[in-house]
Amino acid sequence: MPRRSAGVIAVRRAGAGTIEVLLAHPGGPLWARRDDGAWSIPKGECTDEDPRDAAAREFAEEVGVAVDAGALQPIGDITQKSGKIVTAYVIETDVDPATSVSNTFTMEWPRGSGTMREFPEIDRVEWFDMPTAGRKILPAQEPLLRRVADLYGV
Repeated sequence: MPRRSAGVIAVRRAGAGTIEVLLAHPGGPLWARRDDGAWSIPKGECTDEDPRDAAAREFAEEVGVAVDAGALQPIGDITQKSGKIVTAYVIETDVDPATSVSNTFTMEWPRGSGTMREFPEIDRVEWFDMPTAGRKILPAQEPLLRRVADLYGV
């Protein structure tokens, strides 16, 4: 059985016929120097709960902003390189990246040192126009951006 995640793409209108999407940069030392092709939609594991509820919970945990699960509009699934299935939703909202706060995880760093350190799961979120978002997002998640663009007619 493949692992499953659920996530939210926040969208805001940025002017005449344009939109921006909020993407999250993974935290921790393994992602610190990666940029293009490393960003993701805010998402997380979805096991026994409804994917819509999981997406809203994960958005709150990773971005620090609550969204109404009932207001999330489904845009389908994608399968990442690892085989994980991601169920995605979209919501139109505005988030101030400067006030975003993510949950944390603990890992041994540096590897083999025996020292456990805590890192934010998401080290930052940013708004991107669609062309820039297409460069920033993990390649497997790029189809989600196309679905958002189709939904908003951009």
